[in-house]
Amino acid sequence: MRIDLTPYRRSTIGFDRLFDLLEANSRAASAENYPPFNLERLADDRYRITLAVAGFARDEIEITAQQNMLLVTGKKDDKASAPNFLHVGIANRSFERRFELADFVFVEDARLNDGLLIIDLVREVPEAMKPKTIAIKTGQPLAAVEHNAGEADEAKAA
Repeated sequence: MRIDLTPYRRSTIGFDRLFDLLEANSRAASAENYPPFNLERLADDRYRITLAVAGFARDEIEITAQQNMLLVTGKKDDKASAPNFLHVGIANRSFERRFELADFVFVEDARLNDGLLIIDLVREVPEAMKPKTIAIKTGQPLAAVEHNAGEADEAKAA
């Protein structure tokens, strides 16, 4: 299913990246879906990606975190001597899976257990970016500073 985002692009400013992601995601939905994965929200600022990577060893999987992008790749050695299978129903091919990350989302942990690759993510907003409450002071209004033009001219001459 393709959604036309043109009306939204015309009436919004600064959301180009979001619309590009939505359009790319709709195109990728019909593309390769290997390996299967789950996305979980564990808490307000914690997430988990679980990929089914049965048959892959730890040294055959690589996780790369870049700015706003998580790349998980699995490389199988095709040159290994394969048994004489009569039927191959278990997918065991190389893959590349990309996940777009929001700002300030980082990989906290990754582990491989029972054929599942579990990647824990956390959102850590820097203190400078968090909302701050500004204290409102009470008291006397600020006194006006009087400026005498004659004194300013004398100061310039000196």
